[in-house]
Amino acid sequence: MNTPQHRNNPKEFVDFLDPADILCQTPIASRDELIMEMLKRLAFNHGIGNVPAIYEAVQERETFGATVVSRGIAIPHARISSIRTPYVAVATIPRGLKFNGDDVAPVKLVLLVLVPKDQPSAYLQIIAALAKIFQSESAADNAAGLTTTEALVNFFRRGGLLLPNFICAGDIMEPVTFKLHDTNSLKDAIDMFVAQNVLEIPVVDKDGDLTGVVTADALLRVCMPDYLLWMDDLSPILLFEPFVNVLRNEESTWLAEILHHEFSAVQIDQPAIAVAETMAKRNASTCYVVKDKKLLGLITLPHFLNKVLRD
Repeated sequence: MNTPQHRNNPKEFVDFLDPADILCQTPIASRDELIMEMLKRLAFNHGIGNVPAIYEAVQERETFGATVVSRGIAIPHARISSIRTPYVAVATIPRGLKFNGDDVAPVKLVLLVLVPKDQPSAYLQIIAALAKIFQSESAADNAAGLTTTEALVNFFRRGGLLLPNFICAGDIMEPVTFKLHDTNSLKDAIDMFVAQNVLEIPVVDKDGDLTGVVTADALLRVCMPDYLLWMDDLSPILLFEPFVNVLRNEESTWLAEILHHEFSAVQIDQPAIAVAETMAKRNASTCYVVKDKKLLGLITLPHFLNKVLRD
């Protein structure tokens, strides 16, 4: 797949903001009450449809996972079939409120995002545009300190928040929380498979470049060579005799013996649809995100489907 060289002419995030949809320094202290009030505003100003039904959709999304995305910032959202364009309502709460019961910090900035159900990239584009704000620890406090809707709109405008024309792999990747090095042993791989409860582990070299993957299937085939699979009588190996040799030599066996050099990977700036393409072509459940060869993140199939179809 050819990768576009740039993401030009993006839409600005402030294009979605209507001052009438902003609750500036609201005294509302309940998450549910605040979401309902924001929805009522959108309904009054734009006729978005059945408010109780949309409220239930927003609450249902909350049950899938917390929408507090950064320190003091929450983005409740839902995909709605009754709208044809995204809508964003904004609320600031100087005193803060508990958005989810276990929030580390009270939420002071809430962005309620509604996107058309048939536009799977819309929410992801909005989140990508807001990434700069999420990186600032003081963003929520700064926004909550503004006293007018005009000042709040300017807050978002000054951030230069532009919606990309398409979502990149880097926009949806997850961090790599475990990996092996090409100098590790078979024992290290077995220990990691057991500890992480995964079926595939990336392997990097001393420079952090992705060199291959180790799979649980490959490990099993080391323990169970092909000739054993043709045996009609398994009585000679009922006590896992083939595994004994692996256990005896696991510390002196290098990963190279079970390393796969073919795997699914995309560059960090490739369109996210390339992730679906490479996983479908390779029948893979994990796609690695790299810059040149350096491993930066990964995208599992369940994570990809959630981002595109449900998040």
